[in-house]
Amino acid sequence: MTEQTTTKKLRVGWFSFSCCEDSTVVMTELLNDHWQEWKKFIDFRHARVLKSHNVMDEMDVAFVEGAIASQKHMDELKEIRAKAKKIVAIGACAVVGMPSGQRNQFDEKTWAEIQHLIDRFKHLPKVLKVADVVTVDASVGGCPMNPDQFLAVVSGALEEFGVVSKK
Repeated sequence: MTEQTTTKKLRVGWFSFSCCEDSTVVMTELLNDHWQEWKKFIDFRHARVLKSHNVMDEMDVAFVEGAIASQKHMDELKEIRAKAKKIVAIGACAVVGMPSGQRNQFDEKTWAEIQHLIDRFKHLPKVLKVADVVTVDASVGGCPMNPDQFLAVVSGALEEFGVVSKK
């Protein structure tokens, strides 16, 4: 694939908001195939699915899965954007807001039925895609995400941030 040009590693965060986390499952499955290679090149700073000790500091790339459903999500996403050089929206919920945002399409009767849940969990009036809140630098669509597109984004980031170069 590539050769390492420095001892630098790509500093990565993986974050999941309102979704079924199917892209997280795909990413962990891809780790089964790529871990031996990636551990030389990638420093997972924050990835709750992978580690119990996570650090929220400077990242080269933050992968963000899921739609934004609350002010708490918005605040965390803005913090991620401030600490990441690049944000990649992962999966349909992050890229287009659906299917997590299906409540945005509810009629008045259905809204009345769920209003107590919206209030209880302090949800926003509308579910938002990631790009509605912060600037997104790249996207990998699908539900779950397209693994080939994800691998291409990872390879591109490794090159872009000077971790590897093509042979």
